[in-house]
Amino acid sequence: MRVQCLRVLVFDIWGDYAHFRKYYTTTSPLTFSIPPRTAVCGLIGAILGLDKDDYLEKLSKKDAFIAVRALNKIRKIRFSENLIDTKKAGRHMNEITTRTQIRFEFLRDPRFRIYFSHQKKDLMDEFKELISQHKSIYTPCLGLSEHLADFAYIGEFEGGEQVAKESIYLESVVPESTILKLEFEQGKEYITEMMPVEMAADRTVKEYSSILFERNAHPIKAVVKNYVRLDNDGKIVFL
Repeated sequence: MRVQCLRVLVFDIWGDYAHFRKYYTTTSPLTFSIPPRTAVCGLIGAILGLDKDDYLEKLSKKDAFIAVRALNKIRKIRFSENLIDTKKAGRHMNEITTRTQIRFEFLRDPRFRIYFSHQKKDLMDEFKELISQHKSIYTPCLGLSEHLADFAYIGEFEGGEQVAKESIYLESVVPESTILKLEFEQGKEYITEMMPVEMAADRTVKEYSSILFERNAHPIKAVVKNYVRLDNDGKIVFL
């Protein structure tokens, strides 16, 4: 990916809980610590009103650039939920007899900053108009439909690609593949997770990436192959 100069729309998302299901969990679903790029595409697609069958194509890596920053400490909790068999459910709640109790893992009080840019000006203009007025076509959520997401527009900034020759502080989470040298700092908790970053229209994963972040939402100091510097002096790496 090469990015010379581009418009970047910045907005925050948050909620009480979030669940971004890890692909290898079944009976006791675990959650990623941050929203994968694919989940952010779903949220942006919901705000824009894109059809669920084509938003992944319209927000593919070749056209859409997305970075994520944690604003709150990553906290996880677990509790059980009763799942019902909707195929056998009656017309009324008291007629439901088939329930399965599953223990889920959730993010507690998640809040993230999203950096978004797209090659198509019309799509960018439409998205800016919606989020700046706190509007969405479909209801945005944090992974699962019951975890509703609120959002706030931060602003539009210009960004330019930079080549790092020394260690810098990066606000966003960072793909490990871009890191040339990581400087571990005392008091910080570094975590890596392998997560999907690109999916086909049929929901098959086309690309995974190992993502590095700091659990307490602190910036990461590293030398990276390249990064994007915003005109508000923010430094990010796209997923």
